[in-house]
Amino acid sequence: MIDIKLIREKKALVKKGLKSRGVDPKIIDDFLELDDQWRELTTKLDRFRSEQKQLGKERKITKAKAIKKKIQAHQAKLMGLVDLRKDLLNRIPNLPLSSTLKGKGERDNKVLREVGKKPNFKFDAKDYLSIAEDLDMIDMKRGAKVAGSRFGYLKNDAVLLELSLINYAFDLLTPKGFIPVLPPAMIKPHVFEGMGRLAADQKDERYYLPNDDLYLIGSAEHTIGPMHRDEILEEDQLPIRYVGFSPSFRREAGSYGKDTKGILRVHQFDKVEMFSFCKPEDSEKEHQFLLSLQEKIMKGLKLPYRVVEICAGDLGWTDAQQFDIETWLPAQGVYKETHSASNTTDFQARGTNVRFKRKKGQELEYVHMLNATGLAMGRTIVALIENNQTKAGEIKIPAVLKKGRC
Repeated sequence: MIDIKLIREKKALVKKGLKSRGVDPKIIDDFLELDDQWRELTTKLDRFRSEQKQLGKERKITKAKAIKKKIQAHQAKLMGLVDLRKDLLNRIPNLPLSSTLKGKGERDNKVLREVGKKPNFKFDAKDYLSIAEDLDMIDMKRGAKVAGSRFGYLKNDAVLLELSLINYAFDLLTPKGFIPVLPPAMIKPHVFEGMGRLAADQKDERYYLPNDDLYLIGSAEHTIGPMHRDEILEEDQLPIRYVGFSPSFRREAGSYGKDTKGILRVHQFDKVEMFSFCKPEDSEKEHQFLLSLQEKIMKGLKLPYRVVEICAGDLGWTDAQQFDIETWLPAQGVYKETHSASNTTDFQARGTNVRFKRKKGQELEYVHMLNATGLAMGRTIVALIENNQTKAGEIKIPAVLKKGRC
């Protein structure tokens, strides 16, 4: 969540940040109006409670009962204000950094660099699904029969390929100080909300289990981020870096008709995710570090890709700055997003109450939290199949994924 103190003290700055994201800044005026009412009512309640306590000491029972009725009436009003105020706060996204690219939407995103050589096939390239079905690696028909549309089976070499990709990512990242973790695939609603992942239209993306009051996660980020919820870290512990592997579940609401045939856009997929907790002054440098590791992973796989800087108007809800990596798919003749790297600054840290204490100074500060895709399995397998296909309909596997690699 956004810093309420910042809204109160720097209203114009917050409004400017929201406007750059395409969010109506009037929400700030609406919030502050409710906030003023909440503060006034809270002050009144504190005064009434103090009076009630004093009247109790003085044995003035009749007056104490009258004050009690006032307290009950004001508490009911306060609860209504608390809910309205919280609802408005949850509709305010993170503010862009001053260094974030300006722009209104996807068309204003900027390609920073293209890396790698696109394959120049001497034959008509096939799409990944045709190749995978011929090699009995992907079975969408049986997936749909068992679980419905946008579910599929990975089989045979596709399974071995995914396991190799997981090992490759972990082998590359753990020497860089990343702690390996297999996080829960379910999360409590109030924790999910604290991560900013139930705000706005994101709730439509989530699978909810009402009998258990739990959500299925959409990424390992969602349950790695709250690991240190309500904890106070020491300055010399930071940065703390994790690499997690988990299944991911997304409804893909609003994406009907887009990539519906294969495994590019499905309801369940596996993912390796990087996550970092760091000091505020280090987060932009940490963001570039995570991006450099994503590129190192891609270079090892020898996949052609481009790095895209995301403009303010196209940022994810929790993000203050974001970079994507898009990988070339030759049969389709397009780049498709395979990675995202996001600096959420203190937005998620406030929602999960993750703070740290400096060696010098008593005041606690919120950490900055960052997340970055290590490898999204389905999309990476798609890219590997299309870029490494042969005329005979086989697939050449990169050296880093073969057994006995260094």
